[in-house]
Amino acid sequence: MKLSKTEFKLGEFSMFQSKLFSSEIPPACEYCKYGFLTRDGKAVLCEKKGVCKPYSSCYRYRYAPLKRVPKRMPALPQYDKSDFEL
Repeated sequence: MKLSKTEFKLGEFSMFQSKLFSSEIPPACEYCKYGFLTRDGKAVLCEKKGVCKPYSSCYRYRYAPLKRVPKRMPALPQYDKSDFEL
C-alpha cells in the first residue's frame, strides 16, 4: 500500500498530519520563505528567482506564516439600547 506524504501507518491505524494553515491562502512571493520585500514594497527579492512581483509565485514557493499580515476584521456595528428591547 502506497502512502501519501501526509499519511503515516502505525500498526493498524493511519494517522494524518493536521493542516495548520488554511488552503485558501493564495501563494504569493510576498510571504514566501525565499522572498524578501523591498523597502518600497513594489518588488520581492527572491533567493531562487531574483526580482519578482509581490503577488506572483513559482514552483519553489514555501509558505512562511510569520511574513503574512492577516486581513483586519471588519468593525463591529454600534448597537443602541433600543435594539435589545422587545
